[in-house]
Amino acid sequence: MVPGASPTVVWDPARQPGSVGQAQKLIRKVIAGPELFGRGVVRATPYEGDPSRWAVLGQDCGWRLEPLPNDVLATLTRYFEVPAEGGKGSVRLSATVSVHRTALGADWAQAGTLEEVMGCPEQTLRPGERLTGLMSASHVWGDGANRSGEDQLHESGQCRSRTRGGPYPYVWLQSTFGPVTVGASACGGRGRSDEEVQRMVTQSSGWMRSALEDEIGRPAGAPSRSSEPGAWSGESSSASGTQGGA
Repeated sequence: MVPGASPTVVWDPARQPGSVGQAQKLIRKVIAGPELFGRGVVRATPYEGDPSRWAVLGQDCGWRLEPLPNDVLATLTRYFEVPAEGGKGSVRLSATVSVHRTALGADWAQAGTLEEVMGCPEQTLRPGERLTGLMSASHVWGDGANRSGEDQLHESGQCRSRTRGGPYPYVWLQSTFGPVTVGASACGGRGRSDEEVQRMVTQSSGWMRSALEDEIGRPAGAPSRSSEPGAWSGESSSASGTQGGA
């Protein structure tokens, strides 16, 4: 931890969503749209995943979609791409926001993800698509370069596809803020550098984190904005909170 380092905005428990409907509304206010990943990024097809299901890594190191567990109020994943151009291949991108019932639930989800990479350094996304050479690191606020989450997880490796080729750079960044996790990933393409892929993920993650702070945060040291838990109304006036809207 950097000496004296402390966040300027903290999660306000009184402002967290208290229902599925509120959680879904919060997600749509903070999740990234294509413009937040950078120039040339467009919506993929499909653009949004099934909000009633989320990805789970099996013991065979393969990902599959399963119904939301009871400790998750809502989740949503969006998919994007940078089309091939100028001799460079396409880039595949995603953004995911999940609202847990408690901050502890979000912490457990973050910890579980870190353990998954240790047990499965190679993972199957879907038939014909794999992640290889995965490495991950977790940093609390103030540790390393983390200034964007209570706990930030950085995962990197290579992505390979039967149709797109590879290996290409792969990056995934996920952070927690109270009961919410926000994450973004990128799978590069031919001629795409590690730095280019990393920049897309870092930029979109930072915007989502900032929007989330505006919605359910408060200045460090300030009193809670409400005395009633689950008081979030979705009426934030912040411009950044509307960037990801469909």
